[in-house]
Amino acid sequence: MTALPTTALTASGLTLGYGPLTVVHDADLSVGAGRVRALVGPNGSGKSTLLRAMARLHATTAGSLRLVGADADGGSDIDCAALSAREFATRLAMLTQQRPTPAGMSVREVVALGRHPHRSRFLGTDAHGPAAIERALHLTGIADLADRKVDELSGGQTQRVWLASCLAQETGVLLLDEPTNHLDLRYQSELLDLIRDLADDHGVAVGVVLHDLNQAAAVADDVTLLVDGRVVASGTPAAVLTEARLSAAYGVGIEVRPQDGVLQIRPLPKCLTRHRLEASALSA
Repeated sequence: MTALPTTALTASGLTLGYGPLTVVHDADLSVGAGRVRALVGPNGSGKSTLLRAMARLHATTAGSLRLVGADADGGSDIDCAALSAREFATRLAMLTQQRPTPAGMSVREVVALGRHPHRSRFLGTDAHGPAAIERALHLTGIADLADRKVDELSGGQTQRVWLASCLAQETGVLLLDEPTNHLDLRYQSELLDLIRDLADDHGVAVGVVLHDLNQAAAVADDVTLLVDGRVVASGTPAAVLTEARLSAAYGVGIEVRPQDGVLQIRPLPKCLTRHRLEASALSA
């Protein structure tokens, strides 16, 4: 990839919902340059809605969204509301959960859609586009599928095509909503490695919604836990993903143990949870 702008995305006091129903309350969240932030929490906690709001895909009723270091000088601080849709799309890309499968288009053509914000408004020129598209195809492991029709691919392959389109956009911020869905174990592992490489090697600010707490613990520098539309904790995986906090958030006993420097997290059967509580009461 070419040198990307070193960018951080910061949300302050974001409140949003659907009609009269508020689903995210006064959320503060930052995605730092060269870091991975995972958003975790129970179903319905507002993770995906918050991520979509940070990509300007969901309207907010309160709060602000800013990009820091979004220009070549590295020192700018931009209110995202001041940017046009095209300007914003040169700085931030998002992989949503569901995208339509375009009939009749090749993989390369779909990946090329990510270059739209970079094309000249009137002439449609994009000198760097072909190279960016090829890099995105190789990064996501789909170069051998480039000439295949997307509507002939599996769900997992299609997911990687849309991720490649986001990478072809070449932005400083990348947001991913449950990107490991529909992927087998091999491609889940490769995707998590790619996320880390984008942050570590290219300075990309990555925000990702993950249901798998073990994946979040392994890939993220920072974790934000949402419960009922509120941020209840933000920090390192070790600070946020504790047994007490996760058990309260998910309503089930959860065990957290370090293994080889990475947290291993698993829900406990009710019988084992009961035995632990009884043992704790007896020793008190």
